[in-house]
Amino acid sequence: MSQRIKTTKTKRRGLTYLWIFGMALVVFLLIYFERTELLYILATLGVTVLLVIVATADLGRTERSEGQPLADAQASSSGISSTPISKAKK
Repeated sequence: MSQRIKTTKTKRRGLTYLWIFGMALVVFLLIYFERTELLYILATLGVTVLLVIVATADLGRTERSEGQPLADAQASSSGISSTPISKAKK
C-alpha cells in the first residue's frame, strides 16, 4: 500500500473519531442540562436525513452493467436455469 493511501486513511479515521467524540459530548451535555426537547428534535432530524440518504442511494448501479440482464434469484441459488424448457430445447 502506498504512503499516500495510508495517510489519507489515517486522517479519515481521525476525523471519524473526532465526530464521534463531538456528537457524544453534545448528547451528554443535552442530557446533563435537561434539554431533552432539543435531543428529540436532533434525533428526529438525524433519522430523517439517514432515511433520505438511503432512499436516494443507487445501490445496484455498481454491481451490474447496463446490458446485463438480472439473474433470477431462485434459479441462481438452486442451480436450475431460469429459461423455460420450451425455449431451451429450440
